[in-house]
Amino acid sequence: MKKTIVVLGATGKVGGKIADILLNEGHHVKLIARSKDLEKRFSQTEAEVIPGDITDTDLLSAAFKDADSAFILLPPNFAAPNYREFQREVGDAAIEAIKRSGLKYVVNLSSAGAHMHEGNGLIAGLAEQEVKLNQLKDINVMHLRPAYFLDNALLNINLIKDRGINGTTADTDHQIPMVATSDVAVVAAKALAGLDFNGKVVRPVLGDRNYSFTELTGIIGKSIGKPDLQLVQLPVEQAKAGMISLGISENVAEDIVNMETSLKNGIMNYQQRTTENSSPTSAEAFAKDVFAPAYHAA
Repeated sequence: MKKTIVVLGATGKVGGKIADILLNEGHHVKLIARSKDLEKRFSQTEAEVIPGDITDTDLLSAAFKDADSAFILLPPNFAAPNYREFQREVGDAAIEAIKRSGLKYVVNLSSAGAHMHEGNGLIAGLAEQEVKLNQLKDINVMHLRPAYFLDNALLNINLIKDRGINGTTADTDHQIPMVATSDVAVVAAKALAGLDFNGKVVRPVLGDRNYSFTELTGIIGKSIGKPDLQLVQLPVEQAKAGMISLGISENVAEDIVNMETSLKNGIMNYQQRTTENSSPTSAEAFAKDVFAPAYHAA
């Protein structure tokens, strides 16, 4: 049976892929965006693109009304002077709209590590949003907790091209679960269409196995013809300065670094891996199919 499904963040790493899957399955998909890029991307599809801002509670309420389910998230805003305040603004608007609209099924993009409410940088805001959503009565909420995105490697393409190195502030040899956003989208789309969850549930998506950043660097290096690509653990202050020079606010840069440096404490390794919470895409497949084409196109 075809559903009416609202997808927020369709310009992001996960939301756009969810929309593609649901549209291919024939569902009525509503997308809210202020970006003209989104309208252009989905102009040849049956998606209903609603111009607007996801902090507009009235707009969200109208979109959620009569929908079977909705995918919500706290999108990145790298220029936000206070990232937690931005997360609260977006999250509170979605929660108020859920209350007003009568929506009964919500898939919320959270993160591995969201069992902690401090000491995990950007993820702390996601943990807070989970708590708020859990207070909603008679509404079914699935908190997706994906592992570290393999797709984050794409952010280092310019560093690799310009300086011939890969870099991170994280511990280089600590293994953590890593997942392709395409796998996360498959899990989310299935839940949004199937409505097969009740109450408040946590759904980890942990990728095929654990990797260290050193191992990942070797894999992406091999995929682009640089098998000797070196990983450098960047000093925290140097990394922050570099992000700020790219237009990222000081507050957001601090949160990103805090998230990366906290990985060695095991925040991404909290959930025990099972067959059910693992997903198929390996780092090797991601490097071949996603990273290498993006690198060569840059």
